Amino acid sequence: MNAGRYPSGVDTRGRDVLRWTIERTRRRLPRPPAQPIRGVAPDLAFLHGNRTQPAYTWIGHSSALLQMGGANLLLDPVFSRTASPFRYLGPRRHQPPGLMPEQLPHVDAVLLTHNHYDHLDRPSVRAVARQPGGAPRFYVPRGTETWFARNLPRVRGAVPYIEALDWDAVTTLDAGQGRIALHFLPVQHWSNRTGFDRNASLWGSWALVHERFRFWYSGDLGYSHEPRRIGARFGAFDAAAIAIGAYEPRWFMRSQHVNPDEAVQVMLDVGAKLAIGVHWGTFSLTDEPLDQPPRDLERALDARGIERERFVVLKHGETMRFPAGDNRTHP
Repeated sequence: MNAGRYPSGVDTRGRDVLRWTIERTRRRLPRPPAQPIRGVAPDLAFLHGNRTQPAYTWIGHSSALLQMGGANLLLDPVFSRTASPFRYLGPRRHQPPGLMPEQLPHVDAVLLTHNHYDHLDRPSVRAVARQPGGAPRFYVPRGTETWFARNLPRVRGAVPYIEALDWDAVTTLDAGQGRIALHFLPVQHWSNRTGFDRNASLWGSWALVHERFRFWYSGDLGYSHEPRRIGARFGAFDAAAIAIGAYEPRWFMRSQHVNPDEAVQVMLDVGAKLAIGVHWGTFSLTDEPLDQPPRDLERALDARGIERERFVVLKHGETMRFPAGDNRTHP
C-alpha cells in the first residue's frame, strides 16, 4: 500500500528542508519561552475512580488520556525524553509527562494517528503494553500494523490485539457503558518512519462516538477541506483536541501543520462545542517559541469574536471534565 497516491499526502522537498534548516540556524531559532511552562499534579484519585464522566487529561504534546463511555483511551502516547529514534539525540522534552505509564488507570485502547516519532514511540507503547491486568487493544493506521507486531512485547506468548484501519473505516470498542465507535478519518498530513517509507502508511484523525459523548482528535494536520467534510458527516462533537503548535515558518509548515487561527477554523468546521489545544509546549519542533501557540490562539479567538472559554489549553497533567450528556439524537 502506498498512501502517497492520496491527495492529502504532503510532499516536502529536500531543498525546502535544507533552506529551513539554514534559515533557523542563521536566526538562532527557536527562541526560548517568554514565560515558564508549568504543569500540575494529576488528579490520580479521580482518574483511577472515574467510570462515568467524560474527561480529558493532557499528558503533553499530542499525548492524552481520554475517558469516555466507561473506557480509558490513550492517544498517541509518548513518554520518552526525546521525540527521536535515539535516546539522547533529537528534540528533547521541555516538560515532563503529565502522567507516567505507571500512573495511568488500566488502559483499554491505544489510538495512533500516524507514525512520526513525536506520536509513535517504541519505549512508550511497550510500557503501556506491559500494564498490569493485560495489554490494551491498539488501533492504528493501515500500514503501521507490521511495526506494532514487531515492536510490541509478547504477553503470555501472544502479540497484543492490533487492528489497522483504512481511511473512513470504523470499528467498535465495547466499553463499560456501551459501545464506542472508532472512526479513522483522513486529514492533510504525511507519514514516515525512516528515509525509505515516505507516505507508505496512513495518517489521520479519530472521531470517537458514544451515545452520550462524541469526541474528535485531529492528530497533525494542515488546513484543507477534510474538517468540513468531517463536520458535515458527524454533525457535531461535544469536544475536540486540535493541534495548535509547530507552525512556523508558514512558507514551510502551512501544508502540514495548522496555525492557531486555522485551528479555530478547524474547530468551527468540525462543529466542536469546545476545543482543547494540543501539539505545543513539550517538544520544540519548529521556529516559534514553545509558549507562543496559546498567545496566538487567544488573538485568533478575539479577532473572530469567539469566547476564549470555547478553545482552551491545559497544563501538563491537567484534567478537563465534561458533562455526561445524552446525544442519542445525533446521527
